[in-house]
Amino acid sequence: MSRFRGPKGKIVRRFGINVYGNPKFDRLLSRRPVAPGVHGAKNSRKKVSDYGLQLTEKQKLKYTYGMGERQFRVVFARAQKQKGITADNLLILLETRFDNIVYRMGIAPTRDAAKQLITHGHLKINGRRVSIPSFHLRIDDEITIKDSVRSKALVQRFSEENSNREVPEWLSIDKEQLKGKFNRPPLRSEIQSVANEQLVVELYSK
Repeated sequence: MSRFRGPKGKIVRRFGINVYGNPKFDRLLSRRPVAPGVHGAKNSRKKVSDYGLQLTEKQKLKYTYGMGERQFRVVFARAQKQKGITADNLLILLETRFDNIVYRMGIAPTRDAAKQLITHGHLKINGRRVSIPSFHLRIDDEITIKDSVRSKALVQRFSEENSNREVPEWLSIDKEQLKGKFNRPPLRSEIQSVANEQLVVELYSK
């Protein structure tokens, strides 16, 4: 599931929320707000169990950040070991993944595109090539572009196409120099989550 290849529109309609952040899915939801399938509207009115609700919230996060179950469990286990609130730690860890930071900076239009930029070697961290999308950045880490015409042209195009995207305060981007910086981990209040992360904690705590 780390790279879901099925129809994403159905996933968005199933949850009733744009888990991918792509504006085209907002338009899809406005046109077709019910769940996919012949009985979509009917099924949306069915009562869901507590377990079902918890599972749905977990799936939302997994699809949003493009992660498989095993990878997600590893991140959750790390969140549990950290000091503080596990639910908050989980979201902060998800937000500080390399691919998500590239997406938040507007260097890529989607998280899937960010993954491709990273795995294809177009980006560097502190001058060193890092091809692992799940890599967690540290304070003051700097993201730069590979010194090649193709890499710079690709990132420049993405940056121009996403120039209206608001870059969070915990990140900074120099669009002229095509480089960004991870200033600090985000606060929970700075993260707009598509899911109720507390329900995910309850699911894994059983």
